[in-house]
Amino acid sequence: MTIIAHAGWTTYQLADGIRAANPQGTYDLVSLMIGVNNQGLGRKIENYRSQFQALLDQAIVFVGGEADRVIVLSLPDWSITPFADDWDIAKVSAEVNEYNAINRAASEQAGAHYIDLNPVFQQAATDPSLLGPDGFHPTGKMYSLWTELISPEVLGSLRE
Repeated sequence: MTIIAHAGWTTYQLADGIRAANPQGTYDLVSLMIGVNNQGLGRKIENYRSQFQALLDQAIVFVGGEADRVIVLSLPDWSITPFADDWDIAKVSAEVNEYNAINRAASEQAGAHYIDLNPVFQQAATDPSLLGPDGFHPTGKMYSLWTELISPEVLGSLRE
């Protein structure tokens, strides 16, 4: 397993991280979840569109051109978190939805799997055990719920 990205990265940083890591070979599966920090930092949505597409294209190369071996995960709508209390919640939610519309459309057009994590993430609005002490990042419990959601797609991709 190769993990390139780090929490807090933007699309720019992920592209730089991929170049620095210079991964070789073909992978059985690649997952891609990037953009929430672009949104939170107020980066231009037009830039996200082109940068996400480039990262998705790179992910497809990493799996030998088999787009159905790429799993794209939606960005969590963090407007429901305590961290968002000092933000314009409606704006955050609208922007995250716009980012997700972009990554969903690109994924579907490419033939990659797209998994919307937000139905699970929304549970954090009423279950504080799903968020860490910062009121923003998921806990192990949230990741376990995401894993349950993602696993069927992963297993299906690996069987194909």
